[in-house]
Amino acid sequence: MTKTNLITGFLGSGKTTTIRHLLANKPENERWAVLVNEFGEIGIDGALLADSGAVLKEIPGGCMCCVNGLPMQVGLNMLLQQSKPDRLLIEPTGLGHPKQILSLLTQETYGGWIDLRATLCLLDPRQLSDARYRENENFRDQLAAADIIIANKSDTWQPQDVEALQAWQTQFAGERPLLSIEHGRLAVELLDRPRTNSTALPDAQHHHTHGKSQGLAALRLPENSRWRRALNQGQGYTACGWIFDGDTEFDTIGMMEWVRLAPVDRAKAVVRINEGTLLVNRQGQDFSIETRPGAPLDSRIELIHSADADWNALQSDLFKIRLS
Repeated sequence: MTKTNLITGFLGSGKTTTIRHLLANKPENERWAVLVNEFGEIGIDGALLADSGAVLKEIPGGCMCCVNGLPMQVGLNMLLQQSKPDRLLIEPTGLGHPKQILSLLTQETYGGWIDLRATLCLLDPRQLSDARYRENENFRDQLAAADIIIANKSDTWQPQDVEALQAWQTQFAGERPLLSIEHGRLAVELLDRPRTNSTALPDAQHHHTHGKSQGLAALRLPENSRWRRALNQGQGYTACGWIFDGDTEFDTIGMMEWVRLAPVDRAKAVVRINEGTLLVNRQGQDFSIETRPGAPLDSRIELIHSADADWNALQSDLFKIRLS
């Protein structure tokens, strides 16, 4: 049986960074797999996890939390039957509802395949002071469904964030563990904690749209196309993403500034630059940069905003920093 953990958390809570840390510290003799879902269609998280050594399956466009759950079932079955991992980490979109996923994982069908362990929810306590997060149904239900709450980004907290976290813990955490970490540095041993939470969650709602072709992999470019743009909307959020071919190169400083200044809530990019690969991740004012040797197979960029944005203007500025 495959030990399985659901790792949830709202947009910008640090799920992918945490999973990268876990994969970097997994037992050497174990084979791990990741089933990752994103709100957008482009598939940035898959690119971020591509060199992790884990078996990876992507479900773009928010499909994991759909009522019928078909894309998730197909992806889950493929991983379990073909890869036979020792452990499976499931990362839903930050806008996803956990009930549908937990309901599927606990079906009798998977009784001989899955050993479901603790569900972990990543939380950025700074979001507790923002009504957009506090009043979001999925934000609340992700926390309610967790066996363990992981308060992430402790290096960024202000006194008011600590107070907000303590108030939330007193009112909502109950007996569940609440741990503080920074930069996603989570102990691997926590994954073996058992499921203890029996909170009854409301039914998941299907609040997002899909492109014409709903599948199990992130977008690819049509033949002879150099770039493509894709949009996805739901729950008051819009994702706009771009994919460029492997020959397209971006100006390093220009890309960092474009991501930093984009008037959106969330921005992620994995792009080709002269030095190799540039990874940029921004949530609000939090901004991280990483470079890697070697060029990526293609360049992927995604922006998410809680309102519509002038995507054409942003695209025009993006093309100005394209070198080839």
